[in-house]
Amino acid sequence: MGAVKVAAFSDIESAFVSYIQDIVYCTMITVDKNGRPRARVLLPVWETVDGRPVGWIAAYKTPVKAAHLANNPHTTYAYWNPRQNAVFVDSVSSWVDDEETKKYAWDLYAKGSPHGVGYNPRNFWRLGPGDPEYHVIKIEPWRVQVLRGSDLSSRIWTDASRG
Repeated sequence: MGAVKVAAFSDIESAFVSYIQDIVYCTMITVDKNGRPRARVLLPVWETVDGRPVGWIAAYKTPVKAAHLANNPHTTYAYWNPRQNAVFVDSVSSWVDDEETKKYAWDLYAKGSPHGVGYNPRNFWRLGPGDPEYHVIKIEPWRVQVLRGSDLSSRIWTDASRG
């Protein structure tokens, strides 16, 4: 079955939200300087800003993640559950260092994002959003695909401004 392209993120937003609320954790894929992929499991929080999805990841700034994003900021986030429902988010991801934005992402995690996913970040960064080990990655998707497992229907949104 072929994929259907949609004009606006709002056309797939309810499925996107439903699936990420159900699945919660995703696989983040980055690429090293030799073009080899690397995967790790993380829990992003999402919101919709000006009709587009925006994601945030509270993370430790490991040498591998830092090197991969410095070399190539293109990333994919993949959600999947045994019912074969899936979400694939192709994006540009970057570290955010300003304190105001880091606090904003912290609050999204602490209270639960507008899309209903989150956790208490103090479980990992006891000193709060000023903890020197607390870092934030901003996710700016240019393509989102939602796949419904019951009939393998697929819908894809692409941000025209990102090409």
